[in-house]
Amino acid sequence: MNARRVVIALGGNALLDRTMADTAEAMRASADVAAGVIAEIASQGWEVVITHGNGPQVGRILLQNETAKAVTAAMPLDVCGAQSQGQIGFLLVTAIRNTFKEKGLDRPVVNILTLTRVRSDDPAFQHPAKPIGPYYGRAQARRMARDFGYHMSPLGSGDGNWRRTVPSPRPCAIEQAPEIVGLVRSGATVIACGGGGVPVVEIGSRLVGVEAVVDKDLAACILAQTVHADTLLILTDVDGVYRGYGTPQQERLSTLTVSQARSLLAQDGLGTGSMGPKIDAAASFTEATGSPAYIARLADGARALSEHAGTRITADHSTPLAGPAAEQRTKTIA
Repeated sequence: MNARRVVIALGGNALLDRTMADTAEAMRASADVAAGVIAEIASQGWEVVITHGNGPQVGRILLQNETAKAVTAAMPLDVCGAQSQGQIGFLLVTAIRNTFKEKGLDRPVVNILTLTRVRSDDPAFQHPAKPIGPYYGRAQARRMARDFGYHMSPLGSGDGNWRRTVPSPRPCAIEQAPEIVGLVRSGATVIACGGGGVPVVEIGSRLVGVEAVVDKDLAACILAQTVHADTLLILTDVDGVYRGYGTPQQERLSTLTVSQARSLLAQDGLGTGSMGPKIDAAASFTEATGSPAYIARLADGARALSEHAGTRITADHSTPLAGPAAEQRTKTIA
């Protein structure tokens, strides 16, 4: 009998807790916490594929770029994204490998630098709306636009609410899909599509990196289909999906059908940078495969898979597509 396979999407905060200092030691400590959750899931018999956010990390790399511009050439966003994949991948590989060894799990852990194909005509390129990096005052934002060619946007009232915004095109394919699938089938625990993967477009026969950010949850949806996962588990710092989140009437939803999830996205005003993409990704995975997806807090990862925590996204029909039929359907993604 084949083992169950899960794609785990870790939020960027999993490696840079907002309450902790911005140091390598803090990132290692956070990686150890994430590794403990991953090991708990692996101990239950799951084959594990991992992806992760990179918002705090790539923002810091960009800030280092800007600060050091007088002494070294600044790198473009695609290169910075690749740097963050290597940085976070190293921390996760060592943390997970060490935790696996301590728990007697004999599985290799591999990080793969991943390119994510996007369409050059994606409308997002005309509307850069994804904020990255720190906040700036108006005058400094103007200097950033002049010195680096950044698109700077005010995100709220007041002088100190300007941030760089970049396009966030939807992912359409994973360039390293065959290699990722091969590693998973060999028994490796694979880390891939970090930060959504480095976005690339095809120009003739060449792949070219672009100044954009791919949402990591939407990339996780494609990754989960590519590796024929039985489920997608999105882990964040909130304990599930809420109706009316942040209001006195907020209500955590333990189960949503795909249709209910789509309705919530349309009606509840969920932000593009918050829970919205997570619900979109989970619903899209379940819609494509018939298999469930889960959204939960990092610490509740294992409990979510046994349906004792978080929010479960289910198919609308009573007999979900599963097994060989689901695998055949997802082959078109790879």
